[in-house]
Amino acid sequence: MLVPKLYAYTFLGEFILLYPVYTLLFMDTGLSVAETSSLLIIWSVTGMVLEVPSGAWADAVSRRLLLCLGPLLAGAGFALWTIAPSYWAFAVGFVLWGAEGALVSGAFEALSYEELERLGQEGRYATVMGRAESVGLVAVAASMGLALPVFAAGGYPAVGVASVLACVLCAATALTLPEHRTPPTAAEGSYLAVLRAGFNEARSDRRVLDALLLVSFVTAIWGALEEYVPYLGAETGLSKTAIQVVTLVVWLGATAGGLLAGTAQRMPARAYALTIGAAAVAMAAGALSGHAAGFVLIAVAFGAFQMTGVVADARLQERITGPARATVTSVAGLGENLVTLAVYAVYGAASSGLSHGATFALLVAPYVLIALLALGSRRQ
Repeated sequence: MLVPKLYAYTFLGEFILLYPVYTLLFMDTGLSVAETSSLLIIWSVTGMVLEVPSGAWADAVSRRLLLCLGPLLAGAGFALWTIAPSYWAFAVGFVLWGAEGALVSGAFEALSYEELERLGQEGRYATVMGRAESVGLVAVAASMGLALPVFAAGGYPAVGVASVLACVLCAATALTLPEHRTPPTAAEGSYLAVLRAGFNEARSDRRVLDALLLVSFVTAIWGALEEYVPYLGAETGLSKTAIQVVTLVVWLGATAGGLLAGTAQRMPARAYALTIGAAAVAMAAGALSGHAAGFVLIAVAFGAFQMTGVVADARLQERITGPARATVTSVAGLGENLVTLAVYAVYGAASSGLSHGATFALLVAPYVLIALLALGSRRQ
């Protein structure tokens, strides 16, 4: 029953009806664009600051405990938004939401891999995580579909209550997950000892470091560019309805990529690297095409990046041998956050002088180097 529980946890964690409407809530509360941007910065910084410390906490105490606490923190933040909407309530809510992301990141992957390994099914990790990613995307799409009718029926309170309920159910699901980890020794179990062990493994083991870099870059670049797909659609001349359609097409591509991750895990090194490089070419071509059909290429590219990112995470889990699995995985999560912020910064700077299509093409160029890194990493 492990795998269905992992999927249920992922679905409930992403089935937040506030996702599609929280910007509207901010606007109706009277927040300016600058204030909204500051909230997003608070959210990102909180996640980055807590990412690795929370991973070490998961290794020193319990992965399942953190997977339970995370959704409860997010639910508390969403409740605060609903009960007392104001800038400072939103700021506290984003801190709690950022903490939730940090607590879950690392702990989820570590628990999943080690429980599959206990069952002798660690080879299924890429398949399970790929499907979990797809389940998460389906949950977000479902929340978008239900948010409008729920909002129409009960306004922000109804959407807020539904979001808090999803968080509570997610936390309850976490308590049903198995955790058969061997208790750490006194030396291994101290928080600082675990933190040092995780950093030492990430820094000193070249194979682990290569996998960390792959996870960070392959996952973060396309994940950040996904936010700008609507802008690219508008530049192409699509109507608002058509933009929603092409955004859905892109999401379907990413979902398909997650489902194919198990098959991709068996790809030889050259094919894996070529897939990353070909996906970069497809995305650049689609973005520069200036035509609606170009979004099909972008969807294919997103699917390939989702697929290869899941495989990179599987390779990372296979290479971790020490007691600080969640800590090392959280280092990869920190890398993703840093790369994501860098993409946002470069996109903001470049788009003032370049078209959105050209900016997309510029930012996928690093995938050529990533493909070379992937080739070298998988040969080891």
